[in-house]
Amino acid sequence: MFIDRDGTLTEEVGYVNHPSRLRLLPRAAEAIRRLNTAGTAAVVVTNQAGLARGYFSADVLRATNDTLVAQLKDEGAHLDGIYVCPHHPTEGSAPYRTTCDCRKPAPGLLLRAAAELNLELPASTMVGDKSSDLVPARAVGARAVLVLTGYGRGEWEYRRAEFPVAPDHVAADLLDAVEWVLAGRAARA
Repeated sequence: MFIDRDGTLTEEVGYVNHPSRLRLLPRAAEAIRRLNTAGTAAVVVTNQAGLARGYFSADVLRATNDTLVAQLKDEGAHLDGIYVCPHHPTEGSAPYRTTCDCRKPAPGLLLRAAAELNLELPASTMVGDKSSDLVPARAVGARAVLVLTGYGRGEWEYRRAEFPVAPDHVAADLLDAVEWVLAGRAARA
């Protein structure tokens, strides 16, 4: 399962410019534990344009992701990978100011993670709180789930007519998304 970070796994607070600002959403660690127990890869794929914009350094981004790993470990859960796009197409300076194939809605992060972790994209799901999280899922043949945490509720209530792709499921939160995916897998077995 590919999982957006901010607003899906962790609280949406704008740019997380210090590790102390990172907080897991309620039931998020339980969701990751459920994936771990089911033998399903839990992979974070996240745009972090704050690096390009100069809001935080690469060291702060690493420390923030290390904090995420530690918080999950404290709850008995683990991630199989964290894939980050630090780019922005129009803001910042080199090497981060660039048009890339990894900034969602482009599918580059999913493709890279799938190649490095030997994941089957058609059997995968992307979970996120924005329509831009749904697009890369569809581009690689994966299922797309919108969560109503973070920006999700507003996206769903006010912008869904503009979504470039429809979600396969709308979930209350990450745990609800995980339960939907695992129930579907059990039904197909």
